[in-house]
Amino acid sequence: MADRREERAGQRNGKLPEHLGPPPSGFALLPWLLMGMGAFSNLFQGRTPNPWIGGIGLLLFNSLYIHVVFRAFTKEAREARSTRGALIALGVVTCLLGGLYGGSWLLFFPLLGLAAGAIVRGPWLGRTGIGLSVLAGVVAGLRDGWGAVNVAYGTFLSTMVTAAILSLSDAVRELRAAREELAHQAVEKERLRFSRDLHDLLGHTLSVIVVKSEAARRLAHRDLDAALVQVSDIESVGRQALTEIREAVTGYREGSLATDLDRARSALQAAGIEPVVRQSGPPLSAQAEALLGWVVREAVTNAVRHSGARRCSITVDGGSERVRVRVSDDGGGAAVPVSSPPGSSPSVLPGVGGTGLKGLTERLAAAGGLLEAGPGVRGGFVVMAELPVGVAAA
Repeated sequence: MADRREERAGQRNGKLPEHLGPPPSGFALLPWLLMGMGAFSNLFQGRTPNPWIGGIGLLLFNSLYIHVVFRAFTKEAREARSTRGALIALGVVTCLLGGLYGGSWLLFFPLLGLAAGAIVRGPWLGRTGIGLSVLAGVVAGLRDGWGAVNVAYGTFLSTMVTAAILSLSDAVRELRAAREELAHQAVEKERLRFSRDLHDLLGHTLSVIVVKSEAARRLAHRDLDAALVQVSDIESVGRQALTEIREAVTGYREGSLATDLDRARSALQAAGIEPVVRQSGPPLSAQAEALLGWVVREAVTNAVRHSGARRCSITVDGGSERVRVRVSDDGGGAAVPVSSPPGSSPSVLPGVGGTGLKGLTERLAAAGGLLEAGPGVRGGFVVMAELPVGVAAA
C-alpha cells in the first residue's frame, strides 16, 4: 500500500516512481515452457512412439532451457563458454525431438528462439535469428510440409523480440545507474562549494571579530569610546556574517567587492596594519566581484593572522583584457609560489595559505583565471589574482 501511495504521489508530481521493481531474471521466461504442454500431453496419453526417448528428451530440453535462461541475465554467465555450449545442446535436442515426432514437438523451436534471444546480443543476433529460423523451417518442412512457415516465423520472431526487450531493459537500468552517479557527483560538487563558501566566510569574519575584540580589550582601560566603536563594529560584522551564511546556504550569495574592500580596510586598521586601497577600471559583473572579493578576504585574513606586517596594499586594476587584484604586505610571512594557468587543473603547493588559497585557486581556474601567491621581491607576501574580461563583463 505504501509503495502504491508513493507511485500515485509521483505521478501527480509528474515524476516516475524511483523503484521500478527487481531486475528481470530467468523466472520471466519460465511460463513459456507451457508451449510444450502439447508434447507432454501426447506423451502422457501414449500417442508418442518410443515414449522413453520422448520422456528423456522432454526432461533434457526443460533442464537445458532453464539452465540457459537463468544464466542470461548476468553478463559474465551469459558470455561464458558453458552457456553457449548448453545453448547448442538445446538446439540439438530440439532438432532431434522435432524431427523425430513433429506436430506439437515442433513448438520447441520458438522456445529455442527465446533462449537464443536471451543469450545472443550484438552483431551475431541477426545471423543467429535467421539461422534458427532456417533450421526450424527445414526440420518442420520435413515433418509437416507448409506448416513449417509458421514454425520458422515464430522462431525468428521469438528470438528477435526477446533480445530486443532484454537489451532495452539493460539499457534502461544502465541509464538509471548513470543518472544516480551524476546525481551523486552533483551532490559532491555542491558539498564542496558549500564547504568553500563556509570556510571563506567564517574564516574572514571570525578573524575580523578576534582582531577587533583584542583592540577593544586594549582600548577599554584608556579610551572607552574607541573601545565601544570596536564593539559596535563586532556587532555589525556578526550580523552581516549571519546574513551571508544564510545566503550561502541557499546558494544565492553575490559578493560585493566594495563591501569586501571596506571590511578589509577595517580589519587591517583594527590589527594595527596601515591599509592602502586603490581601485580603477570599469564596473565589474557580480561573478567577477564575488570571485575577487573572495581573494581580498582570504589574503587580508592571512595578513592579519600571520604576516606581522605594518602596511598592506590592495590594488584592483581593470584593464581591457584582464582584471587584476593584488594584495601585498611588508610582513615576514613567506611561502612557496603557486600559480594556476587558465585551462589547467589547479594545484597548490604545500605551505601556501592552506585550504583558503587552494579553494580560491580552483575557483579562479574554473572561471579561466589564475592565482599566484608567494614572497614578494622586496619581502613580505603577495597574492595576485587575474580574471579574463569575459568573466568580468556582464
